[in-house]
Amino acid sequence: MGNDAEAAGAGGVSRTADPVAESDRVPFFSQARTFERLWPVISAKVGEVFDNGKFSHGRQVAELEQRLAEYTGARHVIGVNSGTDALVLLLRALGIEPGDEVVVPAYSFVSTATSVVLAGGTPVFADIDPDRYALDPDELARVSGPRTRFAMPAHLFSAMADMSALAQQANRLGITLLEDSAEAIGMRQCGVHAGLHGAGGVLSFFPSKTLGAIGDAGAVLTDDPAVADLVAGLRHHGRFGRTLDHFPGISTETAACGTNSKMDDVQAAVLLAKLTALDADIRRRAELAAQYRDRLAEAPGILRLPEPPAADDAGGRVFYVYLIEVEYRDELVAHLHQCGIGTETYYPVPLHRQPCFADGGHARGSFPHAEAAAEHAVALPLYPDLDESDVDRVCDAVWDFRLGRLSA
Repeated sequence: MGNDAEAAGAGGVSRTADPVAESDRVPFFSQARTFERLWPVISAKVGEVFDNGKFSHGRQVAELEQRLAEYTGARHVIGVNSGTDALVLLLRALGIEPGDEVVVPAYSFVSTATSVVLAGGTPVFADIDPDRYALDPDELARVSGPRTRFAMPAHLFSAMADMSALAQQANRLGITLLEDSAEAIGMRQCGVHAGLHGAGGVLSFFPSKTLGAIGDAGAVLTDDPAVADLVAGLRHHGRFGRTLDHFPGISTETAACGTNSKMDDVQAAVLLAKLTALDADIRRRAELAAQYRDRLAEAPGILRLPEPPAADDAGGRVFYVYLIEVEYRDELVAHLHQCGIGTETYYPVPLHRQPCFADGGHARGSFPHAEAAAEHAVALPLYPDLDESDVDRVCDAVWDFRLGRLSA
């Protein structure tokens, strides 16, 4: 999953002092202009938090839940304090028990798998579809066993997993399907928003996300009222009943062993303000992605521009980042850094090769598509504050690198 910390150092490539003046740099991510443009709305919403005097689990969170339900079409949205907690609480609400296996892609942000462990289950890795960077439906049947109870695809970068095929496989195998849709706000398939194709899904509002807060925040999406009630109680120390924007709720009886995963109202206020610009931001991201595609499409020999199948819904893609695959990936990253251009490496170590999962015994080559993506994929700057001239500058630098490699 691209969950809560990708933009804060997932790259794994050492950085040296930037030789380019700050004013000439193209950062991997920035939202300075966005905040300047939206500041009147943001400051008004934050002011309401101070006027109300309840800074966590209050009426701004309740309003955000309602607005997100309207936007996504979910019957229930439950705000929590991170995308990772959203995954853990969703798994717990779905009844995961010790020993239950959850099939996850071998290529994703680490919390896709660690959330399973934190919820008490066991992650089982599977290879990915190399065009979608998502769980391959055929792999679900290959790796599932008698203890497999859940499958959790992750929607990464700009496209969803093939949810129709995964649902068919899950139904045949008797497995519950849920979604790590942390990166996928705005993404839809067959007219259904990400996170609503199975038992539930999640959103992350880490600052670099398509809809980003100014800190950590997340949400659970589900159409199941029982699951929603369980998540809502578990986020508030296992207290059920009225707790949202209710000061006396702190003394409500504890019916289950929950946790403290309440969303801060300041984060909700920022997200409410930014939600008003979300559709425009998504369109802007698509325009910039099209410019990248046009500029880089004729660069064979070094670059691969992954494209999901044309069968995906028109308009169903949302460009969270613009990802390319590159021979000599780390050399390109170093070259762009020397040019003052930020990048992010997604994800240099596949999940089955992470030290925390070393006891799984997976040898190199166990999941070839996941390992190829980990070796070659890199994200270029893509966010609404980016100018067309910035994209041109990035593409010029990529072309310079390509020409240099081909002549070497």
